[in-house]
Amino acid sequence: MSSSEAVLPSLSTLVPHLSHSKPCFNILNSMLHFKSDTDARRKRASGFVQSLICSRKLRNFRRAYSIQGIDGVSHGKTKISHLKSVSCKDQQAKSVIRITADDGHGTIVAPKIREFEMDEPIGGSASNDKLAAGGVINGTFGKVSVDSTEDEAWNLLRESMVYYCGNPIGTIAANDPSSSSILNYDQVFVRDFIPSGIAFLLKGEYDIVRNFILHTLQLQVILSWEKTMDCHSPGQGLMPASFKVRTIPLDGDDSATEDVLDPDFGEAAIGRVAPVDSGLWWIILLRAYGKCSGDLSVQERVDVQTGIKMILKLCLADGFDMFPTLLVTDGSCMIDRRMGIHGHPLEIQALFYSALLCAREMLAPEDGSADLIRALNNRLVALSFHIREYYWIDMRKLNDIYRYKTEEYSFDAVNKFNIYPDQIPPWLVEWMPSKGGYLIGNLQPAHMDFRFFSLGNLWSIVSSLATMDQSHAILDLIEAKWPELVADMPLKICYPALEGQEWRIITGSDPKNTSWSYHNGGSWPTLLWQLTVACIKMNRPEIAEKAVKVAEKRISRDKWPEYYDTKQGRFIGKQARQFQTWSIAGYLVSKLLLANPDAAANILVNREDSDLVNAFSCMLSANPRRKRDWKGLKQKFII
Repeated sequence: MSSSEAVLPSLSTLVPHLSHSKPCFNILNSMLHFKSDTDARRKRASGFVQSLICSRKLRNFRRAYSIQGIDGVSHGKTKISHLKSVSCKDQQAKSVIRITADDGHGTIVAPKIREFEMDEPIGGSASNDKLAAGGVINGTFGKVSVDSTEDEAWNLLRESMVYYCGNPIGTIAANDPSSSSILNYDQVFVRDFIPSGIAFLLKGEYDIVRNFILHTLQLQVILSWEKTMDCHSPGQGLMPASFKVRTIPLDGDDSATEDVLDPDFGEAAIGRVAPVDSGLWWIILLRAYGKCSGDLSVQERVDVQTGIKMILKLCLADGFDMFPTLLVTDGSCMIDRRMGIHGHPLEIQALFYSALLCAREMLAPEDGSADLIRALNNRLVALSFHIREYYWIDMRKLNDIYRYKTEEYSFDAVNKFNIYPDQIPPWLVEWMPSKGGYLIGNLQPAHMDFRFFSLGNLWSIVSSLATMDQSHAILDLIEAKWPELVADMPLKICYPALEGQEWRIITGSDPKNTSWSYHNGGSWPTLLWQLTVACIKMNRPEIAEKAVKVAEKRISRDKWPEYYDTKQGRFIGKQARQFQTWSIAGYLVSKLLLANPDAAANILVNREDSDLVNAFSCMLSANPRRKRDWKGLKQKFII
C-alpha cells in the first residue's frame, strides 16, 4: 500500500443510475430544463475538498471511495481512517485528506489534488476572552438593556451560541438553567438551528450559518459502515440529527485540550430513528445562505456539490414503492416520537419537494449529473401531481370520499387507494369550513390520516407544492379555525389530538404525548416563522401579525417555553424546556420578516416553475382516469 495527501470521491459514483422509459416522462424531460446561474458563479481553484477540519492532522478517520474521474482511469478502492469525532487543535482551518491505494497500483498521482491551507479560517475571528472553548458563550454576548421582547430574544439567542475552534457553529436546543435533566438539549440540532440560522442571515451575521453548513457537511455519512446500529448501517448521504462540541485532553498532554464534534445520527436518540428531514433542511438553508449573503462560493464548492448529490441519491433511490412520496418511519422529522405518521407524512413530502427545487437551482451543470437531474425533474412533477390530487381535502372532496365506491379493480378507478367512506371521522364533518381546505397528514392504501399538520401545510405553501388556490384555502382554514389552531398561543402542531383508545393504540400509551400535549395537539411557538413566510408569500401578512401579537402577550413572561399544553394552549407544557432556542428564533424570524417582507420571498420561498406547471397540466390531461393504451403494450415473448 502507498498513500497520497489527497482524495477525490468520484462524483459519478454518487449519481444514481436512474432512467425512465415511460413515454410520459420522456415528454416531461423535453419540457423541463435544468436552471442554474452558471454565468454568475465563480470556480474555485482550491482543488477537490471532501471535508473541512480544524486540525493539522486527522485522528481516527477512515473512509473508502471508489476513485474514478481524475483522468478517466479507475484507481480502485481507497481507505481513510474513520472520523469518530472531528478534532480541532488550533484556529487555523486546514484540510488534510489522505488516500491509501490497496489495488496494487502504488501511489496515486493527482496533480490537482493536494493538501492545502485555506485562504481564511472557517468563519470570522473571535475573541477568546469572550468565548468558552468548545461550548456556549460565557455570560451574555454584547448584552444591552432589555427594553423589549425582541431585545430580550436577541440576547437569549446569542447566549445559546456554540463555538468550535473559536468560531460560532450553531445554537444549542435549549439553555434552561432550571432543568435538572439536560438529556440532549445541550446539542446543536440541524432542524432546530434552521430558524436560528435564518434569524442570523436576516441580521447580516453570515459566519455562523456558513460554519454550520460546512461543518455539518463534514459529519455527513459518506460510507455505510461509518455509522452502525446492531450491525446495520444507514445509507450514504445521511445528515446527523445533532452534534455536540466536546473539549477533550490531548493524548499525552493533560494541560492541552482540543475541540471535537460528536454527531448523533439517531443511534443514541429515543427510538433510534434516523433524521430524514436533516438533509432536506440543510439544502434549504444552503440556498437561503447564498440568496441572503450573495456568497455563492459555498454552494459551488466541490465538497458541497457532492454533499447535495449524496442527499439526492439517498432520497431518489429506487425502491418497491409505487408512489413518488418518500416512505419513512415514525419519528423521522419534527414529530420525533411515535404518533402514527409512518408512511408518507406530509411534512417530509413538503420538505422533500422544497429541497429538490433548491438543489436543482444550486447544482452545477455537469455531464455526470444528467441522470440525477433527469430523475429530480421527473420526481418533482410526479410528487406535485400526487400531493395536489390525492392529499387535498375540502368540503367538495370530502363529499366525494363519502360517496366512494370500494374494491375497484381497474386501471381507471376513481378510488385508487381503496379508501372506505367510513374512515371519515365524525369530528371532520363538523369541523371542515365551507370556505377553506388543507392537505391531509398521510396517505397509504386504505388509509387517509385526516389530521391537520401545521408544518406540512405551511411549507407546502412556501415551496409551491400546493397550488395558489390551495394555498389561499389553507390560510382561509387557519383564519376560520383560529380558536382551535391558534387560540392563546400559536400554533397547533397537529389537530385534533389523539384521545382514549386511539391514543393508546397509535402512540403506545406515550406519557409525553398525552392528549393536547407535546406532539399530540400541543402548541409550538416556533411554528410562527413558517406561518409568517407562508402568509407573506400569499400577500396576507395580517394573519401572521395577528399570531405574533398573540404570542407576545405571554411568551417572554413564560420564559420562552418549548411548547404549550391544553386545547387552548393555556398551560406551559408539563415537560417543556424553558428558554427553548427555536421558540426564541422563530419569534425573531417572524418579526424580521414582517418588518422586511421582501426578504422572505428572496431567500425562502420557492416560486412555481412554469415548466412544472406545463408538465403538471400534461399529466392531468393524460391522467388520472384515462383507459390503458393496449396498443403501446404489444410485446413479443419467447417461450
